[in-house]
Amino acid sequence: MSISVFGHSNPDTDSVAAAISFANLLKAEGQDAVACMQSSAAKLNPESTVVLEKFGLTAPEEITDAAGKQVALVDFSDIGQAPAGITEAEIVAVVDHHKIGDITTNNPILFNAQPVGCTCTVLNEMYKMRGIEIPKDIAGAMLSAILSDTVNFKSPTCTDADKAAVADLKVIAGVDDTDALFMDMLKAKSAVDGVPSKDLLFRDYKDFDMKGNKIGVGQLELATLDQVAAIRDDLYKAMEEVKADGRHSVLLMLTDVVKEGTDLVVVSDDASIIEGAFGAKLDGNSMWIDGMMSRKKQTVPNLQKAFGC
Repeated sequence: MSISVFGHSNPDTDSVAAAISFANLLKAEGQDAVACMQSSAAKLNPESTVVLEKFGLTAPEEITDAAGKQVALVDFSDIGQAPAGITEAEIVAVVDHHKIGDITTNNPILFNAQPVGCTCTVLNEMYKMRGIEIPKDIAGAMLSAILSDTVNFKSPTCTDADKAAVADLKVIAGVDDTDALFMDMLKAKSAVDGVPSKDLLFRDYKDFDMKGNKIGVGQLELATLDQVAAIRDDLYKAMEEVKADGRHSVLLMLTDVVKEGTDLVVVSDDASIIEGAFGAKLDGNSMWIDGMMSRKKQTVPNLQKAFGC
């Protein structure tokens, strides 16, 4: 049986590149594996589209139901971020860089989760440990994923291991100027003109269970907050619609990559919990949090503590 390798719902560049990379690693070791993602190619976010086109890679196959399949998970281990039927699937491996989620298995599996900035950093190490060469095109995608996840090394999630992986991968991929590559990706990632507000909210979005409360957190990385000035009301309405679908709160991180901070937009049943989580007060429906760059390290942990997780 072929192993379907896929990342979390609303896939970002790391989950796409990691699926391609890990599937290739499994195949190099003699296992039948295929890279998948939880959306159609038409739903790839703009940054991932640019990366795949730049390095000549094909988008992973779509997977909507995992029941009855052998699967390997990359860049997540939470049931809430998995496709339908995940509890009826045979999970054979997890490679990740987040906290350990609520996925469980009946048998021992390969589980490699490390406190680094990107899943592709973990995979780079796995390739090296197994003595398997990384193809040039896949190295380019992995390099791009690390630059994206670490915000070109500006994110507090960035580690020396991420920087070392970039140094390795840029040579294999033949990329001399990683700053230019990052800026190309940022231009694509931060493009908002003509994009429906709900699509922008879901461009990089995850749901979390916090003591029975469903909390949604989206993030838009921007060169300047001026990019969304004209559509803030539309974004807020989209958040209200998503919250109405059984959520306690929906947050949208409008992250200014240049200023290195986030304007956190909030829709909540109890905004005081959100304010307490970050030690700040809402000004209207948002609050500026200086230095906030990472959902994984700076946003979600604070929320979990506030909700008593």
